[in-house]
Amino acid sequence: MSIQKKLSTLLLAVFLTAAAVSGCSDDKDAGSAPLVDKIPEEELMAFQAEKETQQQQQQVQVPETETVTEEEPELMEVPEGMYLSELTGLPIDEAIRDQRPVAVMIDNEKIALNHYETAESDIVYEMMNSVANDHVTRLMCIRKDWKSINQMGSIRSTRPTNIPLAAEYNAVLVHDGGPFYINEWLARNYARHLSGGFARIPNGKSYEFTEYVTTGELSKRMASAGYSETYDSYRPERNTHFIFGDYGTDMTPSERGLTQTQAATDIRIPFFKHNSSELKYNESTGTYDYYEYGSRHIDGEDNEPLTFKNVILQDMDYHQLDENGYLTYYMINTGDPQPGLYITNGEAVNITWLKDSETSITKFYDETGNEIVINPGKTYIGLVPKSGWKDVTLR
Repeated sequence: MSIQKKLSTLLLAVFLTAAAVSGCSDDKDAGSAPLVDKIPEEELMAFQAEKETQQQQQQVQVPETETVTEEEPELMEVPEGMYLSELTGLPIDEAIRDQRPVAVMIDNEKIALNHYETAESDIVYEMMNSVANDHVTRLMCIRKDWKSINQMGSIRSTRPTNIPLAAEYNAVLVHDGGPFYINEWLARNYARHLSGGFARIPNGKSYEFTEYVTTGELSKRMASAGYSETYDSYRPERNTHFIFGDYGTDMTPSERGLTQTQAATDIRIPFFKHNSSELKYNESTGTYDYYEYGSRHIDGEDNEPLTFKNVILQDMDYHQLDENGYLTYYMINTGDPQPGLYITNGEAVNITWLKDSETSITKFYDETGNEIVINPGKTYIGLVPKSGWKDVTLR
């Protein structure tokens, strides 16, 4: 019999006994009779013991809470025979680990299009070439795997700004002359450059638009100039140009913990009025396609778009050198961080930048004062004059 039934039976017995006593209230001895019969002590003890046993059996056993440790994401392995490039953070042939990059000056006039092999560049700078002609720009393409070049260009002259910028990569600057202002810069001990004399390929355009770097030319020219193909004593001060996220990761700035972010799927630089530079986010590739002269930029040899995982804009003032519009940017700033923007995956964040010397790496800092962590991939860097910085638009 269950404890509930036993309890009911005992209570019923008590009730019936009490009722019987109450029903005999006319008896003259009723007042001396007890209201209930006393329940035997041994039965009460047995009842209490059974009750305690049942309560113990009914207690719910609560298991100890297990501590769940969030596993770190599994990182991608670098393929055998490859290493992570110092310029992109992506795998590249181990055989060229110590090979220095080249920095190729590319004409950006509309008549010079289509370009050849700009999409194979690791980093592309765009900067004003002259204050004349609606601030016409020129591209400087940094390329690590330059021995794979078939035809790259067309190449044109350099400006003073490009010489210390190329030097922070220990790159050999490839160009065709320039104004006499470059002479004192090319005389620097760190400067390595190859000027003019490259292949001329007829393309139906004026002579100045027909010069290209072709297969094998750079090795021959470096040997002739006495330049090492590998990094020399002016090699960069660290093994990666940027601070890259882990290979295989792809994050927005807010996912990296930064808070001062804004949407950026369309980037316009109105100051570059001549060619109307614009970068549009391509959701299918997760990169920013470069547009100019109203069209998406594609290379002439394979129709490959010029596209970037990372976009960096630097607010950088300049000094006009003469009435012809030649200029030099103020790219050296020690202890006085200048504004900038870092943009990736449809999101932009404010940054600052510093370049301590002519050969030092330009470093970019986030809102916490730490160097920004950028996604592995190719990078566009635009040097936007201070007078045009307020007109940069993000949509």
